[in-house]
Amino acid sequence: MNISQEATKNIAVESATVDFLTFEKENKTYYYFDSTKCGPPEPMVNAMAGLNLLKEDDILIMHNHKKPMGLLNKVSENFSIDEELLEDGSIQLFFSRNAQSDKADLSDNSCH
Repeated sequence: MNISQEATKNIAVESATVDFLTFEKENKTYYYFDSTKCGPPEPMVNAMAGLNLLKEDDILIMHNHKKPMGLLNKVSENFSIDEELLEDGSIQLFFSRNAQSDKADLSDNSCH
């Protein structure tokens, strides 16, 4: 998916330190943010803020400089996560809700 051509609408996201973009495709809402230039704990903070946006069929796309293991360990039980390794070595993660999403504690956005 070519996010740069799809995501054009900037939205305000509480607690986010980067811009969030959104777009609609095939009756789904996508939210996108780029944390490739961020250091800890910003990718975690932004991901947690983005996960709070997700409704039933929404997708959150995180573009990061590497696989954020702390984040994945924290939310992998509560969200479905697909990943795409990009040519430049960065990664895109695609988060969607699953049956356990309502149990997720998205207030803890610190890296342990």
